[in-house]
Formats: sequence, C-alpha cells, structure tokens
Amino acid sequence: MKIDVKVPAVGESITEATIGSWNKKNGEAVKRNDVLLLLETDKASVEVIAENDGVLSISAQAGDVVKIGATVGQIDSDGKAAASAAPAGTETKAAPQQQTPSMTAASSEGKPLSPAVQKIVAENNINTSDMSGTGKDGRLTKGDVLMSLGSNGATPTSVAPAVQKTPETTSSKPAAPVQAPLFPAGNLSSKQGEKKLVPMSTIRKKIAERLVEAQNTAAILTTFNEVDMTKLNDIRNKYKDKFKEKYGINLGMMGFFTKAVIEALKAFPNVNAYINGTDFEYHNYYNIGIAVSTERGLMVPVVKDADQMSLFEIENAIRTYALKARDGKIGVDDLNGGTFSITNGGVFGSLMSTPILNPPQSGILGMHKVEDRAVVVNGQIVIRPMMYVALSYDHRIIDGKDSVGFLVKVKEGVEDPERLLIGV
Repeated sequence: MKIDVKVPAVGESITEATIGSWNKKNGEAVKRNDVLLLLETDKASVEVIAENDGVLSISAQAGDVVKIGATVGQIDSDGKAAASAAPAGTETKAAPQQQTPSMTAASSEGKPLSPAVQKIVAENNINTSDMSGTGKDGRLTKGDVLMSLGSNGATPTSVAPAVQKTPETTSSKPAAPVQAPLFPAGNLSSKQGEKKLVPMSTIRKKIAERLVEAQNTAAILTTFNEVDMTKLNDIRNKYKDKFKEKYGINLGMMGFFTKAVIEALKAFPNVNAYINGTDFEYHNYYNIGIAVSTERGLMVPVVKDADQMSLFEIENAIRTYALKARDGKIGVDDLNGGTFSITNGGVFGSLMSTPILNPPQSGILGMHKVEDRAVVVNGQIVIRPMMYVALSYDHRIIDGKDSVGFLVKVKEGVEDPERLLIGV
C-alpha cells in the first residue's frame, strides 16, 4: 500500500512552505516516526515524520516551495529498498550522482550540520573535512561555508560557483583615460572579488517583510534610561552556585529583567496592548517574547504566562527555547501569542540601540552591554556597572509619559531586585 507524504498544516496563517532538506534518500527504507524532511515556513522549521514503515519515494526536491497539503512523496509499505538508495532529487538524472564526503550530513569530526549549511554544502559540492567551524562546539556555520567559497583556501574538491563578472572584468574595451590621481601613487589598484547570489530563506524573507511592516505601519519612538547593575550582580554572585547546584542551570539576568518587565506592564497596561483596527486590545496575561539569534535569523519564542512563573521557571524556559532555536526545533506555537518582547544586544557587545517592534506588539525592551562607568551617587563620583536600556513603542497607543514611566519602573525593579520577589 502506498501512503502519501503530505505537507502538514503548520500554522493558522501559513499557506506554503519550503523544503529545507530531506533526511532520507529516494528509495530508502524508513521506519514509522522517522524524520523524513525539514520544512521551512515563514516562522519556523517543522519536521515531517513517517506515518508507516516502508520505502520512500520522493517527488519534490529540497528548495521547492510547496503548498500546505501538497504531496511531496510516498511511502510504499510493500516495497523493498534499493540496493543503493539515490540521494533525494536524483531520480530524474541519467546516472546517480556519486556522493562525496562533503555531501554527508556531518563534518569530518562527526558534528552535525544544520539544514541551511547542508544545503550550501550540497549545492556547491564542498568538502568540509578540513574546515574548522566557529559555531558552538566547533560546528560549521553558514558563514564558515560561505567564507570558504570565496577564499583562496577553499578545499580541493569544492566547485567554484557560477559568478557574474563585473563590467570591468568582462569588457574588451580599453579603459577611459585616468585623471590626475587623488591618492598617493602605489595604492591605486583595486581587486574586484567574485560575487555570489544566495537566495533568501523563507524565514529571512518573512523577517524582512515584518521589519518593513513595523516601520511603515507603526509610529515608532524610542526612549532610553540607564540601570545600575550593582545589586543584581551582587545577588547573582551570591547565589549563582547554589542556584546551579539546585536547578542545574545558570542564574542569568533575563529572569530578573522579565520579572521587572512584568511589574512594569501591570503598572502601564497600554504597553501590553495591541492596536486592533480602530480598537485597543488589552491583555490581562503576560506572554513575554525573548529574542534569540540563530543561523537562520532572529526568532522570538514566547514565554507564556510568565507572570505565574518562578525565577527558575523563566530561566529554564528561556534556556529551552535557546537550545531549540539552535537545533532548528522551534515550532510555530512557540512563536505565537507574545504581548511584549525583550531583546539583548549586549551579548554581542552593543552599547546602545533602538529595537524594532515585533508586530502586533506595541513595545519592546532593548538590553545592552554592562560596562563600568563613572556615575554620581550621593554627591560622589563612583565606578558602577551600568547598562543602557531602550524602550521602542508605538506612539499611537503609548504616550511619552507612559513610556518613560514604564522604563523607570523596569529600572527600579532591576536596581532593587528584592522588590521583584515581593511584588512592590
């Protein structure tokens, strides 16, 4: 019996997806609950699993855009696997393509490659055996592979991509006479490197659309303040070992900032609201989105009902989402329902920024790098660990008074963390 492999419904507003990669080969025997392929939607990656044991037949290739409900393959429960299953998408070729070490799903050190990296490696026939990665645990990142394409140290088996030369390198006409040099002689030449066009992923396209949407539809303003991190650092240093011993995770800053944000949202409910047509939509719950940077772009998984969580539960939820995002396991449900977001550019060294709203939310808090600075305390100049914080907000629903008051409330909570524990 043949059973269709169909693109599942992956979200209320999602009508199509892109096949990121096939985990199984055409003609390969699969078992029930095996992961067959990875779908990339405009919000997250979704795994499609086998519903039965059988032999897989593939009818749609990696990179194809497919509609929800479309058939992308079949599983024949009565079939027998081919002696040497061909890679996905090679059934239309006259002879099967010999698989090189570079096309395997892991690097020479046995570390798995992400779907995005696998796709670039396969398309350009790159040998990763001698490449070192800059990702977590030495994994190859998309940037590592793209850098190897244009470097002189590209691996011997890699095939240079087709490149469109610039007019200067392809024209047979002599160059126009050069006017008097504007720079000292000896530094006039400029080498034009190769160019490579890399298609935007589905998620990256959606991120671009949402950023433009936020800029074009909301009246975005940003207000700033600074936070003295002395007390928070003292508490973390005092209890971090006991916290790690009891819960098995580190005591970070995000849990405290999340609790401070929740108290501020309770005091200024407009910041926790949406604009819905000509109405204001208020929420009596607190679903806090935490921005996570991944190889595939920025994602904002949502810690739901964060006001009902302990510090450990918030920290554990953030850690879980970060691991899921790194491994490409974030689901659509993980990203939906946020009422307010927090982003921390400080982990990359940012001292100050103006974060962009995550529609339909009306506010987002930007955290930044903690840096020792000279400040005046009780008439004395002292050195304190300080952080600039920024609130970007939609001025259509949030007035300047409320935006400043909200940020002051966050500042008070972080600078006096004990008050977060008793809710004052």
